[in-house]
Amino acid sequence: MSASSSPVNLKDAIQRLDTLPTMPAIAQKILALDLESDEGERTMLKLVEKDPQIAAKLIGLANTPLFGASRRVSSVTDASMLLGITRVKAVTLGIAVMSSMIKEPVGKLDAQGLWLHSLAISLAVRIISQAMPRNTRPLDDEIFLAGLLHDIGYMVLNYLDQKRSDELQTQFISQPDRPSAEIEAELLEMNHCELGAELARFWNLPESIIAVLRYHHDPDNELAAIGQPLVSMVNIAEKVLVAFGIPEHGPTEISPGEWQALGIDPSKADDLITQINKQAEEARQAAANLS
Repeated sequence: MSASSSPVNLKDAIQRLDTLPTMPAIAQKILALDLESDEGERTMLKLVEKDPQIAAKLIGLANTPLFGASRRVSSVTDASMLLGITRVKAVTLGIAVMSSMIKEPVGKLDAQGLWLHSLAISLAVRIISQAMPRNTRPLDDEIFLAGLLHDIGYMVLNYLDQKRSDELQTQFISQPDRPSAEIEAELLEMNHCELGAELARFWNLPESIIAVLRYHHDPDNELAAIGQPLVSMVNIAEKVLVAFGIPEHGPTEISPGEWQALGIDPSKADDLITQINKQAEEARQAAANLS
């Protein structure tokens, strides 16, 4: 749908199937696979190998310092051995979904910056999970998929109404001291959290992922429970990496209680934040390799 002179009614548009992109075919096929079986793993790797864009990005990711490759990775199979099959699944789904939402011309939304932000959040949530009690940690593929897709609502807005997406991004940049949520509430009848969650629901993604997309800025909402602790983990990661990669501005204070709710000793918070910021900077190189 192309941008028009009159604003799109987002609540109407998000309910009309003809206005939304269909889930990429590769994502549909991967979600249907049983990755607990050797056959499922082999099938997924064959699907990735047949998609040059995704294959190149996976190999590029595997060759960054983020995952400590001791030698040059040059194949999807080698990348999967380094990254792990569940992470390959999540990254493949994330790349496929984000690529399907890009329109030409792209407008003012910085898709590369959004990818960088999303990758950094995924890595931050992984660091947070490693500090949690083992029995409460989300699965690795859930962590990466939630991180990569948590802000997909910005791409949904750009897809449905590029004119207002451009206006929103302009306001984010021109008013850096104003909370992004406040700007969104002023300009839109549905914010990026709601838009992303509706797309995820349309695509039948897991309820836990839908909850992360919808409530990562509102983790105390009782409806966020189905996505916990992942919702709170993404919320904390966003506070640490506020405006990293994209001009999204929000609260940065993390209370001791927020760490304790995840089973993390607040005395470890400063060290975790240092690790997150260090890995976020390394993600810049990964994003460059994946562009």
